[in-house]
Amino acid sequence: MRVLILYRLLIFLLFSSISFSVVGQQKTNPDSISKKMTWFQDAKLGIFIHWGIYAVNGVDESWAFYNKKMTWEAYMKQLNGFTASKYNPTDWVNLIKASGAKYAVLTTKHHDGVALWNTNQGHYSTVKNTPAKRDVLTPFYQELRKQNIKAGAYFSLIDWSHPDYPAFMKDSMRYKVKDQPAKWQKFRDFYQSQLNEVADQFKPDLFWFDGDWEHNAEEWESEKVRANLLSKNPGAIINGRLMGYGDYDTPEQNVPVTRPKYNWWELCMTINNNWGFQHRDTNWKTPSQIIALFADVVSHGGNLLLDIGPKEDGTIPEEQRNVLLELGNWNKKHERAIFGSIPGIALGHFYGPTTLSKDSTKLYLFLQGQTAGQIMVKGLDNAIQSIKVVGSEQELSHKVVGKISWSPVPGLVYIDVPQGVQDKYMTVLELQLDKPVKLYSGRGGFE
Repeated sequence: MRVLILYRLLIFLLFSSISFSVVGQQKTNPDSISKKMTWFQDAKLGIFIHWGIYAVNGVDESWAFYNKKMTWEAYMKQLNGFTASKYNPTDWVNLIKASGAKYAVLTTKHHDGVALWNTNQGHYSTVKNTPAKRDVLTPFYQELRKQNIKAGAYFSLIDWSHPDYPAFMKDSMRYKVKDQPAKWQKFRDFYQSQLNEVADQFKPDLFWFDGDWEHNAEEWESEKVRANLLSKNPGAIINGRLMGYGDYDTPEQNVPVTRPKYNWWELCMTINNNWGFQHRDTNWKTPSQIIALFADVVSHGGNLLLDIGPKEDGTIPEEQRNVLLELGNWNKKHERAIFGSIPGIALGHFYGPTTLSKDSTKLYLFLQGQTAGQIMVKGLDNAIQSIKVVGSEQELSHKVVGKISWSPVPGLVYIDVPQGVQDKYMTVLELQLDKPVKLYSGRGGFE
């Protein structure tokens, strides 16, 4: 019980008062995209990568000048320090593979406007304006495909460095869209040309937009953007930050207490406090915390997009490498309870994360920490054929109490969890059921 209380307290403290971005007025028909969303729904884990010139001084990516923590000129001087001198895309993808992730999303361009590829639009890039003098995207995407990992491209709609974009700093604007529509159209042509470059050169399986909050769907031409991308790749998935023209919800840094209403969702989460590399940010989440969060997300039917922030030279901080490797070891041991699973039973039937096999005949219970003793499942109207500890396959005993032959109430299931079977992070039990799971609501009926 003490472990359970601590687990719930941890979840609350980590995610109180943090933003939660959702699709909002979703204009996409779920039935029309369900087929292409299959791989995404089964993937469960992706790796987010924020890499750019902000790693040189270790400042807030783009926001450092926008929020006036430093001048724009000082921020852009970081172009001179971005070397990518130790960048090894094979090492990156090997690490992503080892984590168990099925897709990865790399920042092609953040709000600062610096493209990580050789853009032809006459704007800042790592090829033309940094000592790296290279397109760092191409070898990464090539390696992802070589290792059969889906390729995602983050793309900032806003560009605070572009002279034709309205916003510049938090308290200053270059102009208002309604006052200079021709200037705004010039920017729309620019950003959509860059987006076409990304689509044509890298052919992403997933587009991860950001910054849509500054303009409405009509101003962004969101419908046109979606149609254009899908004309190039009908199977491409678009995240929920295109003013209603995306395919899934994107909560940020905040695990929802109940499952989001839209069909698909993905939590993007940092391993420390910031997205990009910052020398002073040492507030690392532990592997245990990340695994607990991942289990919680999967139990609600979502994906976790876990972020890493490489240094300017392309090396990944050891603390982040350790989290990904430990998560990967745990995933490998418990993969059948996670990948390809569907959301578990409602909280209240079992106090912890749960998942189900696709045919709902296997119920997986996730036990936080070093749980031992008896655990309880309520309202399970199924005969349990076996209970195994996932990974070791050790069989556990159970008993049902309170079951009355003439009553529909199924009774309570108590499972004995002995010492010595626990995983060091989170133990998972597999309950083989006699039929697809059926739950008694406790209100005179079944769910």
